[in-house]
Amino acid sequence: MTYRVIQWATGGVGRAAIEGVLAQPDLELAGCWVHSEAKAGRDVGELVDREPIGVRATADIEEVLALDDDCVIYAPLMADPPTVVRLLRSGKNVVTPVGWWYPDATARERIDEACREGGTTLHGTGIHPGGITERFPLMVSALSGSIRSVRAEEFSDIRTYSAVDVVRDIMLFGATPEDAKSSIMTTVLGDGFCQSIRMVADELGFDIDPEIQVTHEVAVATAPIACPMGEIAPGHVAAQRFVWQATVDGEPVVSAIVNWLMGEEHLDPAWSFGGNGERFEVSVEGDPPVHLTFHGLHPASIEEGLNRNRGIVATAMHCVNAVPYVCEADPGLRTYLDLPLIAGRAARR
Repeated sequence: MTYRVIQWATGGVGRAAIEGVLAQPDLELAGCWVHSEAKAGRDVGELVDREPIGVRATADIEEVLALDDDCVIYAPLMADPPTVVRLLRSGKNVVTPVGWWYPDATARERIDEACREGGTTLHGTGIHPGGITERFPLMVSALSGSIRSVRAEEFSDIRTYSAVDVVRDIMLFGATPEDAKSSIMTTVLGDGFCQSIRMVADELGFDIDPEIQVTHEVAVATAPIACPMGEIAPGHVAAQRFVWQATVDGEPVVSAIVNWLMGEEHLDPAWSFGGNGERFEVSVEGDPPVHLTFHGLHPASIEEGLNRNRGIVATAMHCVNAVPYVCEADPGLRTYLDLPLIAGRAARR
């Protein structure tokens, strides 16, 4: 069976998702929504630096709603819940890396209602959150018993991230430490990481304290640091560390941690990636303990990352590979706890 897919937005994840859909024999690109009027009407192949493919982009949501398709890969910078509800009610399944990993009962009921009306399914996926934070810790936890704690942690060089406006204006790299304290990232990222943490805690049976603990630390440049958004001046933010932790009686049991550095030089404090370099880690402390390190999801160089960042591609492919499973699922919001094992596809020969 071939599943017809609409790509929503053509940023880094969206472009990689289009490439992924075009490479999969069981998927067909049926349409593409774009935010920019300058992209509207253009052939989608041109938007991803390929030959024309006969599918034109549109900035009109009504045109998208009218298309005959099976699934939307919804990948804007920020989620718009009313738009997702409209897509679901129109009969379109949705896979997304920007939310709905494990929402609370109120948010879930709103989605389930739209899914019942449209006979559709919504699935939140991605990488961190959306994979490293919950899918893989739960998977390897089956190798252990008497689990005391779980940790998922990212170590990334943000110089490989090409979305300059996001790095400067949302992530607040290059800002003063005082301004960085007002960062919305603890909330924007925190919504997703808290969902992931609660999924892991619930499935493992931890009776966690009501509030998830959040910390945000920064390191500043001690000398000018060159990066894609320009130069970070001494005394300004050049590295950040976010920690979200669920506790039981005040003791951490499930942690999601992000370490973002503009390289490893000229930082105060002198943070580094350590001997293992850029990576993702999953640790399950139990009997026996399980420690998992992911390499290969970070680019080999800054230049490679700015051209095609592997972490962005992995985020997109987790969405693309989920499409057949989501289309075959029962209507409603479906998390990793509800779907069968999601796998990739062999390369075409």
